[in-house]
Amino acid sequence: MEYNYIKSLHLIFVITWFAGLFYIPRLFVYQIEAFHKPSPDKEILGKQLKLMAKRLWFIITWPSAILATLFAIWLLILAPSWLEQGWMHVKLAFVVLLFLYHYKTHIYYKQLQNDIVKVSSNYMRIWNEGATFILFAVVFLVILKSSINWIFGVIGIIVLGILLMLGFRLYKKIRSKNPEA
Repeated sequence: MEYNYIKSLHLIFVITWFAGLFYIPRLFVYQIEAFHKPSPDKEILGKQLKLMAKRLWFIITWPSAILATLFAIWLLILAPSWLEQGWMHVKLAFVVLLFLYHYKTHIYYKQLQNDIVKVSSNYMRIWNEGATFILFAVVFLVILKSSINWIFGVIGIIVLGILLMLGFRLYKKIRSKNPEA
């Protein structure tokens, strides 16, 4: 019984962690675009977007990452046999990748909070898809519980990535013709 409660809490915080990771790069896109606007729009938008990013990052995303991790460790203590499964090893590799993505996103957060813009808004739109790829891989691993069958999920991710890139190019083309789109 305890296991199911801990598993539920783990899943809830994984979802809120990903929600933060999905939304924060969108705020970065808007921050980067606001940075290149003329005054007073630059200052007004920049201040508001920084505040929104700070609240999202420190009130939702970081606490969710920490709690999801703590509940995951608790689950592994309750069911250590999961660590003997090949699919769990692959899942944990993706979790490490997720932490690297989170860390790099934190670097972008700190830069933008200090008005340091090193990447374009288009780059950040692409960066925004990183968490999506990790989520797909982890969900397929957890549901299929196979260190081999997840490959089909990753192939699906690659196809999704190609479709997203084509959609991104189409959106960019439409946006260049109509900047209000």
